[in-house]
Amino acid sequence: MTHRTTEAYVAAVLDVVEQVPRGRVTTYGAIAEAVGGGPRQVGNVLARHGGPVPWWRVVRADGSLPPSHLEEAQQRYLEEGTPRRAPGRLDMPAAYWDPVTRT
Repeated sequence: MTHRTTEAYVAAVLDVVEQVPRGRVTTYGAIAEAVGGGPRQVGNVLARHGGPVPWWRVVRADGSLPPSHLEEAQQRYLEEGTPRRAPGRLDMPAAYWDPVTRT
């Protein structure tokens, strides 16, 4: 059984996403580093089970947003005051939260 198919792995990913502070973001890769697996596995978990958690706080490593959720995510970033550089791109140095160190 792979990481992405276990309930424990899904719970671990969702737990980390729930810990990302308001106005901050982390990456799929950083979550994978914290809980194991890879960025695509984290993305699969969020695609299938991420509705109840703040999924918009998980972005690509370059700070860009998935086009399928861009509009809703941008509204959430405005509401939360997440640092942005341009529409569709976040200011990663200012917004990044590390799930391993919790900073």
